[in-house]
Amino acid sequence: MTCNNQATCNRVHRRSMIRQTVTNPLINPKKELAVYFDNVTVERDGLSILDGVTASVPKGSCTAIIGPNGSGKTTLLLALLKEIPYRGRIIFNGTKSVPRIGYVPQRLTFDRGMPLTVNEFLAMGFQKRPLWLGLRRTLQRQSRELLALVRASHLVDRPLGALSGGELQRVLLALALGQEPDLLVLDEPSAGVDFQGEHVFCELLDDLRLRRGYTQLMVSHDLATVTHHATHVICLNRKVAAEGLPQLTLTDENLTAIFGVHMGLVSSRSMPEQRAVCSAPCCQNNADD
Repeated sequence: MTCNNQATCNRVHRRSMIRQTVTNPLINPKKELAVYFDNVTVERDGLSILDGVTASVPKGSCTAIIGPNGSGKTTLLLALLKEIPYRGRIIFNGTKSVPRIGYVPQRLTFDRGMPLTVNEFLAMGFQKRPLWLGLRRTLQRQSRELLALVRASHLVDRPLGALSGGELQRVLLALALGQEPDLLVLDEPSAGVDFQGEHVFCELLDDLRLRRGYTQLMVSHDLATVTHHATHVICLNRKVAAEGLPQLTLTDENLTAIFGVHMGLVSSRSMPEQRAVCSAPCCQNNADD
């Protein structure tokens, strides 16, 4: 197209760029998505929990959803799992078909005095006959293989109620991997895990995702974990405040907008090789003194 008026050409060009920016990413051939949240809204008793959430989860990524308590992070996962009603659309792989999903909950509530071993717990979802009739050998072998994947083979005969927080998280991860998921969903995977256990668990998740090729979507309140392990971040506080690469998304402005002015925020300039510093204004002022 030939244009004799430069100002007109500039306006046309800007409008074209705007249209490209707001185009549904599902039709962007350069960006293959595992999940696309399209204007997802959740209300309970007239109270808005999620308000028009639109966000994407790139295929093969480790996508982290961050936000303060009550921001709707777990609610978004429950909508994804079709555990609660919602308005809007949740699209998988650009189609309506639902992939195989493995889910690791934030916590598991059960009677710790129950006489149930880890081996039996992992087999429960696959064996139809009562456990007191014994486990099939194929299921016993499958349980051991799953525990080996999460580096927890030594737990196979341990009573479920005797596990620590970190050990239980590994068993729940093994159970989720038994679904051979295309999408692994985790709600606060490091909850109840000590610092060293959290580091090992996150390294394990990274290794499994790269080797098995699934997409990982997790809720996390730990900005340090997100900084070093996520490849895509969704900042949520009922609405999406920002999303994208951690280096571009975890900025002082975005984090302050969703968490407040003094949360001990991780500076984006510290990712990953430089020292992490608090980006709250009061701390920055003190650093200048």
